[in-house]
Amino acid sequence: MVDGDDIGHDAMEDDERAAVSFPFDRMTVQRFRETFPRAHWSDRRKAWLVPGKTAWRRIDRWMAREESRVDPYADAKGRDAFEFEPILSPYLGVDRQGFRIKTPYSRKLVEEIRQVPFARWDGDNKVWRVPFASYENLVDRWQVIETEAQRCEPEERRKRAEARKGTDQERTSRLRAAERKRRRIPLPADDLPPPDRPIATTAYGIIVVADVTGELVEREEIADLYPGIADDHVWGSWRMPSLDELVQTWPSRTEPGNDERRRGWWLPTLDELRVARRTARARERRATHQAPA
Repeated sequence: MVDGDDIGHDAMEDDERAAVSFPFDRMTVQRFRETFPRAHWSDRRKAWLVPGKTAWRRIDRWMAREESRVDPYADAKGRDAFEFEPILSPYLGVDRQGFRIKTPYSRKLVEEIRQVPFARWDGDNKVWRVPFASYENLVDRWQVIETEAQRCEPEERRKRAEARKGTDQERTSRLRAAERKRRRIPLPADDLPPPDRPIATTAYGIIVVADVTGELVEREEIADLYPGIADDHVWGSWRMPSLDELVQTWPSRTEPGNDERRRGWWLPTLDELRVARRTARARERRATHQAPA
């Protein structure tokens, strides 16, 4: 999270995949599929997922065109409903175009607002715009939006940071950060992962185990960081996988079972690889931009 930033596309570009929802009707879906032939429906998120670095911008242009097709009576109905029972919130404003939403940034807020039909980002004014016709959908999601916005205010973040000072939570957090910098992971000596192949882990997401030292771990010292660790675990060193390695990795057809999760590593599924590939693509793009000319 980025304290104090407005919700916008710049904060979401690394995802390279945008989620969008809109009221269902056959013609709207047809126009959407014609514009975004690579989009696919996600039952889990109840939204269309559009791949590509410019997905947000292309969706906003499409949404602006579709918004002009909205039944004017639906727009008037939403305006009347708001006047009869308005949403009173410092994060919500109104103008001739509809509703304006301006909040601190969080990914959860972005995802939640994106689920409101025809919500689009206005980069010039740094606000989200929602048509009056989507008022009922906005009401359904507003409590979550406002609660998350309040939680992300700089002062609330500061209070949470102060409350964590000196607690076991802060101590564990510091230990976890220090452990991650060491780039090591405990592995069961009798069930080691394949070398130099991306694997999914409970502790660090998808990584590549580069070497197994054979050194036994001191269980008492790290038990809080690695639940379920046993006396026969040994240390392995790890690194982040490259984009090429992730693209070439064949996904597991089955979800990891309880035994695999207790073991601490498993072969990644397609969904896990997709997330890791997006992250690796963004990481390599940043490295390219930061490289000296």
